[in-house]
Amino acid sequence: MELNGTVCIELEEIAPPKKQILSSRSFGHSVTDYNSLAESITLYMSRAAEKLRKQSSCAGSVFVYIRTSPFKFDEPQYSNGLTIPLPIPTDDTRQLVKIALWALKRVYKAGFKYAKAGVMLGELVSISEVQPDFFAKNFDTGSNKLMGVLDSINQKMGRGTMKLASEGFKQHWRMKQSNKSPNFTTQWTDIPNVL
Repeated sequence: MELNGTVCIELEEIAPPKKQILSSRSFGHSVTDYNSLAESITLYMSRAAEKLRKQSSCAGSVFVYIRTSPFKFDEPQYSNGLTIPLPIPTDDTRQLVKIALWALKRVYKAGFKYAKAGVMLGELVSISEVQPDFFAKNFDTGSNKLMGVLDSINQKMGRGTMKLASEGFKQHWRMKQSNKSPNFTTQWTDIPNVL
C-alpha cells in the first residue's frame, strides 16, 4: 500500500524523548583493576548525561553493570549490576558520575578479567517537571549553567575537549577500532579522493 501512495504509518518529524539512556562498550582487552573500570564508567556516564541534556531530561535512577566475557569458558565468570534511585532527578554529569562510581565500588570484585561495563539512566523526566527538594542543604543552582558551558565547548571544539579528570587520559582499556570503516558521510577527511 505504501508503494501505491497510501500512507500506512505516519512519519515522525520529531522523535519522542527516550525513556532510558544506555551507554556501554566492550573493552579492547580484559580489565582487572578498579581504576580502569572507574575511568570507563566515568566516560560512559559523561556520554549518557550529554544525551540526557540534549533531550532536556533529568534521570531519576542510575544503573551500573560490569561483566566478564561469556565466551571465555576457561576463565572465572562474574557479572553484576546495581540500580540507585535518586532523591531528586538530575542531569549534572558530576553528580551522576559520583553515584555511578559509588555503585561500581559495591559491585566490583578483584580477581576477574572484565570484558564490558556500562551505565543506564532510567526514570527520565522532563527538566521542566523536576521539583527540587525544599529541604536540600546544598541545592546547586549553577549546575545548569556549568553543564551548558561544558556541552557547548565540547560541541564546538570536539567531544572530549572538556571532561572530568576521573575519565583518565591514556585509557588503555578503550575498544579497538583499527578495523573501523571510514566515516564517508560525516568526516571530510574520510571522503575518498579520486585522481
